[in-house]
Amino acid sequence: MRGTVRTRIRVARLRRLLVGLLALVTAATATACSATDEQPRIVVTTNILGDITRQVVGDQAEVTVLMKPDADPHSFGLSAVQAAQLERADLVVFNGLGLEENVLRHVDAAREAGVATFEVGRAVDPLTFHAGDDGGPEGESGRPDPHFWTDPDRVRTAAGLIADRVSEHVTGVDHDAIRANAAEYDEQLADLTAFMEKSFDRVPEDRRNLVTNHHVFGYLADRFGFRVIGAVIPSGTTLASPSSSDLRSLTRAMERAGVRTVFADSSRPKRLAEVLSTELGDGVRVVELYSESLTAENEGAATYLQMMRANTTAMTDGLTVGSPKGTHS
Repeated sequence: MRGTVRTRIRVARLRRLLVGLLALVTAATATACSATDEQPRIVVTTNILGDITRQVVGDQAEVTVLMKPDADPHSFGLSAVQAAQLERADLVVFNGLGLEENVLRHVDAAREAGVATFEVGRAVDPLTFHAGDDGGPEGESGRPDPHFWTDPDRVRTAAGLIADRVSEHVTGVDHDAIRANAAEYDEQLADLTAFMEKSFDRVPEDRRNLVTNHHVFGYLADRFGFRVIGAVIPSGTTLASPSSSDLRSLTRAMERAGVRTVFADSSRPKRLAEVLSTELGDGVRVVELYSESLTAENEGAATYLQMMRANTTAMTDGLTVGSPKGTHS
């Protein structure tokens, strides 16, 4: 009887030992599989392009966005870890045309290391800055304008091209899923364009004049029939500074055009726009827009679509306040 009990104990112990060994083997196998089945990596410089890329890629790849919410694309920099991420990526997506001024050298280094890169701004028929009556930035005439995302139709082109580059350069993705994501997002962007057209139709012709913190809405103006009167910072970058003569020239242009609304970037201090408001008197309104960066979740512009809809509403309201009834274009 005692022998039978001892045998049963030995069998039970052996069974537990085998179960434990099986668990260890299973865990090791899972770890090995996860190491070999790691998702492909796509690194994107700006958060606006990051959102667009994520809409196209979906769950087919890991998308890392370098620029934090509410950052300035002209001045944000990279840590050593982020710079290393660029060189380990399967594809780097960047705006280009000089926008990410402190990051482009790292993109160049990744390209030299053999990483596939895609400069989106250069591929969507960029406009050029031009000085003149429309308030283009002096000293930058003829240079390409990097702010293409203010035209949703160019973003539709960009999204399709990103899908193409992902399919071409990133192995391990489902090409049909990428195409389906791109098609769905294209429909959403088409709806955005229709919303913007309908909203801007409310703005009378004599009020379709824009003054902003710096020159960022040239594409929107070109697409939807606005005139850019000028900018507080007379440049395509926030790294420049206005002089007193710049402000005097702008105030005179605003007075000639009857402009009483200044649109200021919500991610930048409004001090300069408020100074301009002081120059022209209390009748000038300063309206915040999300122009160059997305926000964190639940702060008004966490996605490109949210940003553009919020801007459209703010611009339409800012340019129609006080309009005589019935004066629509």
